Amino acid sequence: MTPGAEVLASVADPLLQQRFGSTWWRATGAAAALVLVMLASVAWLLLQGIGIWGVNTSVVWGFAIANYVWWIGIGNAGTLISSLLLLTRQGWRASINRFAEAMTLFAAAIAGLFPVLHLGRPWLFYWLAPYPNSMQLWPQWRSALVWDFWAILGYLMFSLMFWYIGLLPDLATLRDRARNRWAQLAYGALALGWNGSARGWLLLESVYKAMAALAVPLVFSVHSVVGMDFAASLMPGWQSTLFPPYFVVGAMFSGFAMVAVLAALLRWGLALQALITPAHFDAIAKFLLFGSIVLGLSYATEWFMAWYGGEPAERDMVRYMFGGDYGALYWLMLACNVVAPQLFWWRAARRSLVVVCVVAVLINLGMWLERILIVWNTLSHGFLPGTWRVFTPTLWDWLLLAGSLGLFALLYLLFCRLLPVVSMHEVARQRHEQAAGA
Repeated sequence: MTPGAEVLASVADPLLQQRFGSTWWRATGAAAALVLVMLASVAWLLLQGIGIWGVNTSVVWGFAIANYVWWIGIGNAGTLISSLLLLTRQGWRASINRFAEAMTLFAAAIAGLFPVLHLGRPWLFYWLAPYPNSMQLWPQWRSALVWDFWAILGYLMFSLMFWYIGLLPDLATLRDRARNRWAQLAYGALALGWNGSARGWLLLESVYKAMAALAVPLVFSVHSVVGMDFAASLMPGWQSTLFPPYFVVGAMFSGFAMVAVLAALLRWGLALQALITPAHFDAIAKFLLFGSIVLGLSYATEWFMAWYGGEPAERDMVRYMFGGDYGALYWLMLACNVVAPQLFWWRAARRSLVVVCVVAVLINLGMWLERILIVWNTLSHGFLPGTWRVFTPTLWDWLLLAGSLGLFALLYLLFCRLLPVVSMHEVARQRHEQAAGA
């Protein structure tokens, strides 16, 4: 069997023959149930207002904005991973870029829901856009909500185009191999008349590489904007020039961890052992190790600058991080983000799927705790002791978070059933080149 035929047999044929077992149906049912929980929690939110959450007079952000930052961090990573690996000509990218970019689309779309729901009157979210109207309503450009709106919208549109352009040759392959008339029409319409001509490939590669070059600064700018939501304030613990690069590194860190988990699930669920190999997990683990070192340095820089600056409120904030109301969570965050990835110094740990997945899950937990604590610590312990409040999440906070995870899982399960999760043309070309050079 030729390399190209092997890839098609592994990716395209199961998709066209709809060979999905009971595990997929059970997972889809569980995800759909969580989506219903999310819809119910949103409906109750619209009826009762954001008072159903644990927000109080001091901690006015709570779960919603922290979850937004966590999801947008995961969403930022997929396109960044794909574009950086393409520009640096990393061959192992071909097996992971498609589902990493899909992760971006779904996570960024979910992230955009949280600031809208937090508005209090989410049905008026369109006021954030500068649309022409007789009342001369224009958004307040000094508001972080406006920054977030345009950052998410611009990034989501660009990521969708980047993902779709790379998908065109595979859609044409599915069109040509499909035996079902409806599948032929659907994939044919999505393929936009792709015929695989030499000129078509030249144009595709030119546009794809140009978009990859544009994606890198865009991703850096988007998550820098998210960091500026905090850094532009005067609150202790937030007023720091470290936040924009710190948020970018954190986004890459959590995103690579999520890619590792998804790669393991797809490898097992779709029998892609020949395409997603231990070498891929070894490479991802090295990125996670590097990210943990940079994050550890960022945490240490934050502590040092609070001491070196001599500002009493900043020093008190660091003491509160370690020994305050959320001190146990802060220590757990450090263990997940800094200590656990140190296992990847050993090659055996990097090439063990179980170890990589466990550490990746811990990293995602740690990064979620980091986003939560950035909000909770500062807002719970500001300048005035009379405003100190502790945030306690309610059942509705947890249900919305669980529902967002279910929505992500449902979108991903549908993606696996309808579209190829691996870039078939890139993997086939890579294997042809390897066979020719052997």
